[in-house]
Amino acid sequence: MASFLYRLGSTAYRRSWPFLAFWLILLLAVGGLAGAFAQKPSSTFTIPGLDSVVTMEKMQEIFPAAEDPTNAPTGNIAIKAPDGATLTDPAVNAEVNEMLAEVRDTGLLSNPETIVDPVMASEGLQAQMVPEMEAQGMPPEKIAADVATVSPLSRDETTGIVSVRFDEPSTMDVPADDIATVTDILDRYNEGDLTVMYNGNTFGATSGEINMTSEIIGLGVAALVLIITFGSVVAAGMPLISAIIGVGIGFLGIQLTTAVSDDISDMTPVLATMIGLAVGIDYALFIVSRFRTELIKATGANDLEPKDLAERLRNMDKETRAHAMGMAVGTAGSAVIFAGLTVLIALAALSIINIPFLTAMALGAAATVALAVLIALTFLPALVGLLGTRVFAARVPGVKAPDPEDDHPTMGLRWVRRVRQRPVAHLLVGVILLGLLAIPAANMRLAMPTDGTATPGTPPRIAHEITADAFGPGRDAPMIALLDLADVDPQERPMVMGAGVEKFIATDGVVNAQVVGTTDTLDAAQILITPEFGATNPRTSETLEDLRATDVGVPFGITGATAIFDDISDRLREVLLPYVGIVLALAFLVLLLVFRSIWVPLIAALGFGLSVAATFGITVAIFQEGWLGIIGDPQPLLSFLPIMLIGLVFGLAMDYQVFLVTRMREGWSHGKTAGNATSNGFKHGARVVTAAALIMISVFAAFMAQDMVFIKTMGFALAVAVALDAFVVRMMIIPATMFLLDERAWWIPRWLDRILPKVDVEGEGLSDVRAA
Repeated sequence: MASFLYRLGSTAYRRSWPFLAFWLILLLAVGGLAGAFAQKPSSTFTIPGLDSVVTMEKMQEIFPAAEDPTNAPTGNIAIKAPDGATLTDPAVNAEVNEMLAEVRDTGLLSNPETIVDPVMASEGLQAQMVPEMEAQGMPPEKIAADVATVSPLSRDETTGIVSVRFDEPSTMDVPADDIATVTDILDRYNEGDLTVMYNGNTFGATSGEINMTSEIIGLGVAALVLIITFGSVVAAGMPLISAIIGVGIGFLGIQLTTAVSDDISDMTPVLATMIGLAVGIDYALFIVSRFRTELIKATGANDLEPKDLAERLRNMDKETRAHAMGMAVGTAGSAVIFAGLTVLIALAALSIINIPFLTAMALGAAATVALAVLIALTFLPALVGLLGTRVFAARVPGVKAPDPEDDHPTMGLRWVRRVRQRPVAHLLVGVILLGLLAIPAANMRLAMPTDGTATPGTPPRIAHEITADAFGPGRDAPMIALLDLADVDPQERPMVMGAGVEKFIATDGVVNAQVVGTTDTLDAAQILITPEFGATNPRTSETLEDLRATDVGVPFGITGATAIFDDISDRLREVLLPYVGIVLALAFLVLLLVFRSIWVPLIAALGFGLSVAATFGITVAIFQEGWLGIIGDPQPLLSFLPIMLIGLVFGLAMDYQVFLVTRMREGWSHGKTAGNATSNGFKHGARVVTAAALIMISVFAAFMAQDMVFIKTMGFALAVAVALDAFVVRMMIIPATMFLLDERAWWIPRWLDRILPKVDVEGEGLSDVRAA
């Protein structure tokens, strides 16, 4: 493989334009297709096979008018009267009707005749429901409770809810301009005495718009780190340009995929951009750094500052420079491939869980990582070749950027010598520190995103709070029980339904339960269950569990957005450990091939476990528990954050393991003692790994500027995970363990060594090429 990569790198350097043209044409082609065919990403989440999803599908068969509550193009308008007034006051009521008339006149909503003010709707509801329930012999208190539970007007008549439905098949199909047309009307009336807010599937989808601030901040910090690393503005720009090309193709490709798949969520391109920028810059950084080292070797000097290197480069022939690039791609490029492979394994393994939206997110990010690898191996050498002798031009005054290959002690060498002197102490400090940071993770709570977890101050969040204050927290968390009465005697079906309602009401945490729909033959019934608490409250999950355990005498299932989201959270918790096992097993095999050692892959995986546990602890403490007051709105972590975080962080952690430990392996295989090989390899790899980690941290941390709660939390968690893994695990625990194991670190059974294929990661097979 090293020989092939050598030829690829040197050829790309010599013949730049074909390689550059290929990627640029691909970028333009994908961009054009995406602009023509891309659709709006989905903002819904579901998993086939869940009890709640199966119940929903069955209910839609029996009751064709029933819609998927997670994808229906519906929304709610929450209206609150001015202080000291009610919605029944003539002036207030007139203003509400004026607003709703404008909403109806847009022509964008289905059944506009049903869009009436809450006072009129409440009166009509009572006129319809009360006589029917009185005829059934219901007691007055039950009638009052049932009416209040579904009434669009609060008991104190200060708050009302108007439900609307856009005239489209699903939320995804509603054009953003149509939503804006309606919300502009509502925003205008909100500026007056009325409080007018909106939430629900369609309106809630507008609260998490993606902006480019994060990418700009991340690229800015990355540029600064690269300038310090290379001492040259031009050289610093190489990784940035190649990463932007890769992310651009990946982002546009994901947008294009929306034309053929409904599983692409609005978070998929953001995650792909986040991981693509980080690894794209890092992989290019490793190759450019090695190219610089090869150029210095070609000059015959051991220590060249950027100014000296730029001057000597002008006198170096193209063939020598092409050889240096070939050596860089043949050595560092091999490590890039295996580092990228571990990321791909961790991401692609998420598809095994069979969660469509999670699979789409993982595969989108994996495709972007694969592009980053390919571009680092082909586009980057071609771009450097195009610049020729100017690649290290535009020197930055005052930045020396020493090369770790020279004979001077570097900061990395001084640090690893300290670790070598007291390996036990450094190992214990690292393990204890990460263990303490992991303690808050024991209280981790998971929930799916709802209007109640939207960004504070946004219309969906305010509408949710208005509704909860006026109608109770459970109003936005309804559940539907579908009773199967087919095997019940037709004469007894009403009594069985009544008994079921009473048992549901008697369940702890239930405010009310009532029949809201039956078939003509009464062989099936829908029972609306209103919980006492909100959708993300753990008490609601307990209530759902108790409801499902209730014996009502007939088979039944419970569905609704609350039940579906709760089931998704449970499924993600169930698959977390199996997923971790699959990833660890596959990655262990890859690292076994790379390092030909049992202990090195094992301690790499154990170190990852410590860093990710500590990351969960810090994230729970700050985002869920509100420690330090950094987050003003603590919420449960999103259900798929842990599994996505593990997938992303594991791949990145193995990146650092590969780039750092391969140099140790190279020294040991060339005859150095295990201890000296560890020190020397750390010296060579620490500087570039430090730069790579700082770039990843800055890119991920910048995504905290996004409004989407999941992206904000994921950006923070990834930044913390990279910091802990790079600087505590890879640069303290790993070398300490390697020193303690000494020669045993590279032990592998002979029979296993014989059957494993030979993988030349550090380009040992290029020794003849180098000599020539």
